[in-house]
Order: sequence, then structure tokens, then C-alpha cells
Amino acid sequence: MTNPIRNLQPKALWNNFADLNAIPRPSKKEEKVVAFLMAFAKSHHFEALIDPIGNVIMKKPATSGMENRKTVVLQSHIDMVCQKNNDTEFDFDTQGINMLIEGDWVTADGTTLGADNGLGVAAIMSVFASKDITHPALEALFTIDEETGMTGALGLQAGYLDAEILLNLDTEDDDEIAMGCAGGIDITATSTYEQQTVTATAAYKITVKGLRGGHSGMDIHKGYGNANKLMNRILFALKDEVLITQIDGGSLRNAIPRESSAVIICDEKDTVNKIFQGISNEIVNEYKSIEGNIEVIIDSVDMPQYSISREGQDNLIKTIYATHNGVYRMSPDIEELVETSNNLARVIVKDGAIKVLCLTRSATEVGKQDMSNQLKSTFELGGFKVKLDGAYPGWKPNPDSKILKVLQNIYFDIFKSEPKIIAYHAGLECGILGTNYPEMDMISFGPTIQRAHSPDERASISSTQKFWKYLLEILKNIPVKS
Repeated sequence: MTNPIRNLQPKALWNNFADLNAIPRPSKKEEKVVAFLMAFAKSHHFEALIDPIGNVIMKKPATSGMENRKTVVLQSHIDMVCQKNNDTEFDFDTQGINMLIEGDWVTADGTTLGADNGLGVAAIMSVFASKDITHPALEALFTIDEETGMTGALGLQAGYLDAEILLNLDTEDDDEIAMGCAGGIDITATSTYEQQTVTATAAYKITVKGLRGGHSGMDIHKGYGNANKLMNRILFALKDEVLITQIDGGSLRNAIPRESSAVIICDEKDTVNKIFQGISNEIVNEYKSIEGNIEVIIDSVDMPQYSISREGQDNLIKTIYATHNGVYRMSPDIEELVETSNNLARVIVKDGAIKVLCLTRSATEVGKQDMSNQLKSTFELGGFKVKLDGAYPGWKPNPDSKILKVLQNIYFDIFKSEPKIIAYHAGLECGILGTNYPEMDMISFGPTIQRAHSPDERASISSTQKFWKYLLEILKNIPVKS
């Protein structure tokens, strides 16, 4: 039976997206989608190669009459964030995404959709495969591992691209044109604890779930609950009555944590349940207007063998409490732009080891350094070893960009309104790519995608049509070579 997604307009784009979403493509596991793109290039007789880091690059000559226009590189990343609901059975390494249509939205059945950045990839494929779209000489740059380190962009060497203009197709609101973005750095804190034999009379598993989650950059200012922070509040309230045996909270660094679980032991069951009910009701009431599906649950479980010590538990809980999460500073120069933030993404306590993962973002190198210094100090005061790695630069806004002016004028001519010119508090690859291609004029735009990096991710059908129309008009109006 034909997937109804394939009947949506523009058909070429949605069919390419459906083909792409049939290919598993987790970050750092892009081999299948790289092979898929190389087969696509071969079938259409494009010049194509895989660079040493694993990015795919294609080239297509200008259409008749466009030979004197500047060469353009269309760029998107081929990996996707792999998140699923707790009750969804799905293997991102072997299965394609099961897509659904809900009104004006395409979504997925209990998983992330991969519209970030699959719609950009599909759009590039559609332009390259077309025989009737007017365009200058084109290059396609499909980067790997954007979501977990941007290693594809970081590893791209000079000399592979000839273009003077780069169109990044990875923004998520169709009325916005991005001219800058935040940089980032991964912060990993580790510690050990001596396991002690359990002597308690009861064991419970506490679960926080049903949170919205979302993009740790684009959604960090929206006040969504962080499951790791909420779990720590619960454990803080219970710390004099219980001992922790295990914590498993969050998932990816670039996703706001939606779920966390902890196993605890105790002797005074009635006291523990009374305290738990009080703190859980407090949290649910606090977040009910923005987190309508939040659940805080306690269930009896089998008695574990070991726990953390009272002293180790106190140190852990206080360290997590002191760890900054959320907006750290708003930009003083760009209205409503988050300048610096941190996402407390992952907390794991098990078998004598503790690991905490954070992702810090900032529009400035100074802000990134300040936030990472604050977090490093917090963790080191708690006795943790701290590793800072995976750093990547931001993309400095260029209000004088020539291609920005072209996009502004085209947008107004088509849609009779002014686009929003913004800088993003998210990691786009433009800043990194600019280090080896400093003269390239870059801009970013895309269709409307909501709730990226969560199983509630959805892409607007009407917005994708608008984006496609806009992209084709831009390609017709690329400036002539200097």
C-alpha cells in the first residue's frame, strides 16, 4: 500500500524524504545513508565523493543561461536525533521511521521524525534530481554527525568546495532567516563511590516521565521540566530517609531530559511515601500549565544488593542541585536571544560509578568559557573529575551579507511580509564550515518543524510547500559572478 506521505506536495521532496526515512541514520552510524546518497548520485550521473571524514559531496552544472551566476552549495546534515517514547518498541539501528499525517503535520509513531534535517536533505536531492528547475552551478554538502559533535563539519577540509554562497537548510521556522548561531562544548563529570551492602527493609523505583523534552538550544528558554533536575529535587526531599542504589536520567546531550528513574532503599516506608507524595504533588502542580502529561510515580521493586553511602549520596545530590541548568545569560545585543545556556542532559549512577553529561551553548566564546568554568568548578567542588571536549565555534552574525539581502527581497516579493532576521541559540554548521571557507557567504533557512529532538517532532506540510517555493525562487536569483 502506498504511503500517503508520498502523495503530499511537492511530491519530489516528500518522496525523497520517505526514501530517506526508510534508511536508519543515527548519529555516528551514517554508513547506510551515505551508501544511499552515493547510489542516488550514481543513478543520476552526478559527480560525487565521500571525503575523508565521511561527508558526501555532489556537484551539478548550471542550467542553460545560469552559467554566469555564482556557484551555490546546498548543505544539510544526514544524521538524526534518535528519541522514542518509553512504551514504543523501536530500533533506530535497523528500522525506518513510521510516518503519519495529522492535519497539516507529518509526525512519527512514537519516535523522532527526522525532519531535522531530513527535509533539508530531501530538498537538496529534489533539486539535484530535477530536469526543469532553474539554478546556477550547484554543490551539495551532506554532513555527518551534526547532532552529537558536528564532526562532519569540523572534519571538512579546504579545497572540496568551489561555491561562493552556502545555503544551509536547517532552521525550523519558515518566516526566519538565520545569520548566526551559538557554539557549544560538551562537559562530562565522573566520580566513583564505594558500594555498601544493603540492609534496608524496602526498595522503591521512582520515575519521572511524560515531560515535553525538546531541543536543548531552541527550547532551553521555554521553561520545560528537566527530568534530571526534578528527580534530584525528589531525592533531596527524601535524602534523610533513603539511600540511592541507581539513577538513570536523560539521554542525549542535545535533548532536554524527558525521563528519569531512581532506585532507592529505606526502612521507614510510611515516612518515605508521605514525603514522596508531598514533593511529587508540589512538582506536578508547579509544572501542570506547561507539562500537562508529567507523571511522578513510585513503585515497589526487588531489593538491590548495594547502595551508595550516606556521605556519597549527600555529595551527589548537592552537586546536582548546584549544577546550573537552563538559560545562563540573555544577549545584551540581540533582543530575546539566549546568549549562554547549559543542559543537564544525563545522570547515571550505577555499580560504583557516577557520570553526568552536559551541553553548554553560547553565542560568544567568552560566554562559553564562563559557563564551562562555572560548571567545572561546581563538579570539582563535589569531587568529580571533569572533561571538556567536543567544542565548536559559533557563527558570528554578518548583517552586511549580500546573500541575506537577496533572501530578504525575495521573501518580501513572494510572501508580502518581512522575514525575521535572527541568530539561533542552536548549533548550525555554518560557523564551523566558515573556518576553512572564510570567504563563503552563508545563510540558513528552512520549513517549520516543531519539537525537534523529541518524539513529538512534527513538520508542517503547508510550510514545506512554502519553503520549496522560496528555495526555487532563490536559486533563480543568485547573483552573477563578480
